[in-house]
Amino acid sequence: MTIRPETLLRPMPGGLYCPAGDFWIDPTRAVARAVITHGHADHARAGHGAVLATKETLAIMAARLGARFAGASQALAYGERVGIGGVDVRLVPAGHVLGSAQAVVEKGGARVVVSGDYKRRRDPTCAAFEPVACDVFISEATFGLPVFRHPPDADEIAKLLLSLSTFPERCHAVGAYSLGKAQRVIALLREAGYDAPIYLHGAMRKICALYEAMGVPLGDLRPADEMLAAPLTRKMLAGAVVVAPPNALNDAWGRALGDAVTCFASGWMRVRGRTRQQVELPLILSDHADWDELTATIAELRPGRLWVTHGAEEALIRWSRARGVPAEALSLAGYDEDETGESGEAPP
Repeated sequence: MTIRPETLLRPMPGGLYCPAGDFWIDPTRAVARAVITHGHADHARAGHGAVLATKETLAIMAARLGARFAGASQALAYGERVGIGGVDVRLVPAGHVLGSAQAVVEKGGARVVVSGDYKRRRDPTCAAFEPVACDVFISEATFGLPVFRHPPDADEIAKLLLSLSTFPERCHAVGAYSLGKAQRVIALLREAGYDAPIYLHGAMRKICALYEAMGVPLGDLRPADEMLAAPLTRKMLAGAVVVAPPNALNDAWGRALGDAVTCFASGWMRVRGRTRQQVELPLILSDHADWDELTATIAELRPGRLWVTHGAEEALIRWSRARGVPAEALSLAGYDEDETGESGEAPP
């Protein structure tokens, strides 16, 4: 039976629902069956009856939400297919963070691709985005405005290395979110030849260890908390790189670093007024597609229809319609952009 692609997935108050398979994608509330695209807190929640995701995402959910985050879980490798209630589901890389995936949903000749969050540029810590031709493409639009054009990652890391050589007596405290951004900053530093120890805030250690266990090398990582405990060891952080959650840099923990060069790795650093942080060295590094990546993806896929969710939808919709791609915004609540303050840490 041929079905209309737009009926295969329905936007509902709790997320995207597939009536034919009776499952949800990244639901915002507990459901019986969920397909999860990646481990960030606005997409991966606890309490579902059953969860389907990549093995990396399942491991991240267990680390952040606790081992009993769902009644049951099933790992699906990239490209592997599974049938759910007569609907064909497979996961392909999204390039967002470790284990992130696009959900490809097919039935009766119709194919809908849910991007989750994605980016197109190379990332040494996760598999690259894989374009999949489809009838309906559901795209994020976090940076869906032409002002958001991110510079090459190597240029931003070069800024950090130059500052380290210019101010060798000052610690460089890099604010980066604990899942994805922190590990990417570390990996990019290693690729640029920085082989000194990198010190971690306690909130970073669990996920960094998980990345390494999953085969992502991060080099010599050491706990910063113990170094800050005494004035003598605190002085040893002079000239070092410390990676911490952005909000930690403004509290007592961050103040204990002394005269540190404060850095913030985020796509929002393109528009510095978007952050409340006092940032001395902004690093424009994002795990989301910028304007050029979003438009290039739509031009490459040329889907029969584009649905745009969470972000600056209108500009991307206008751009797509002007090029003959029917587009509309989805009204989905609960997907807050993690670059503005995602934490999602599991309790100890």
